[in-house]
Amino acid sequence: MFLPKPVLLKKLHKILEEDLGQGDITTHSLIPKDWNAEGKVVAKEEGIVAGIHTVSVLCESLGLVTEILKHDGERVESGSVLLSIRGNAQSLISAERTILNILSRMSGIATLTDRLVKKLRTAGLQTRVACTRKVAPGLGFLDKKAVLMGHGDTHRLHLDDMVLIKDNHLRVVGGVEEAIRRVKESISFAKKIEVEVTSSEDALKAARVGADVVMLDNFSPPQINKTLVIMIKENVRNRVLVEASGGITARNILQYARTGVDIVSVGEVTHSVKSLDISLEVTGVEELG
Repeated sequence: MFLPKPVLLKKLHKILEEDLGQGDITTHSLIPKDWNAEGKVVAKEEGIVAGIHTVSVLCESLGLVTEILKHDGERVESGSVLLSIRGNAQSLISAERTILNILSRMSGIATLTDRLVKKLRTAGLQTRVACTRKVAPGLGFLDKKAVLMGHGDTHRLHLDDMVLIKDNHLRVVGGVEEAIRRVKESISFAKKIEVEVTSSEDALKAARVGADVVMLDNFSPPQINKTLVIMIKENVRNRVLVEASGGITARNILQYARTGVDIVSVGEVTHSVKSLDISLEVTGVEELG
């Protein structure tokens, strides 16, 4: 995932501006504007680090110089120094929480995603671990990028990525077959079609009439097994990717993956993430002027 620097900076400055309000009155009152400081960003627990490049871009825009010591996607131990930052002391201290919020959240997402992927690979399963659109408002790009750094699948980044026909679409239109027919009349061949279903019957219909992906929503593992057996019997299983979604967590992900689905979507990697414990420690101050 890549954004041109001006586009990324627009997102990051919005996050910083939200925290600053009308200005950091504590830092402004305590620290002279012409002092420089140096600090180090330290991981306080083991995990997969993410957001290093992102915060270095933010720091650069504030006139701060960074030295990257650990790279995005790298596993780090407790006590690892991730990067050093030096420059204007007011800018460094005022941006501290924004820097740490980005790093901690992204690293937490990457760490959990990596743990889930490894759990499946250790069990000999190649099932993809995907996230959902249950991301923090305004942080969708960063959340999804962190999933990618944890070796997960980003699923849809935006609503225009692919067609995903959900339950409310079906209630309005009247059924799976009619919904897919309408979509095929209007979208480009370049867009995949996914249909969220709540029954084996609708899973069959979706596969038969041209869906690329069938999402089994809130199916239990036994219900998934039953549906896949029916799809195989009806010779439609190989036509589609099958995704399991709803109620899947770190505790039960193996049960779902072992059914033979192609994808398991796990909302908790973004909506209930535990941030990685990361801190910024000032290591030196230079009085100028």
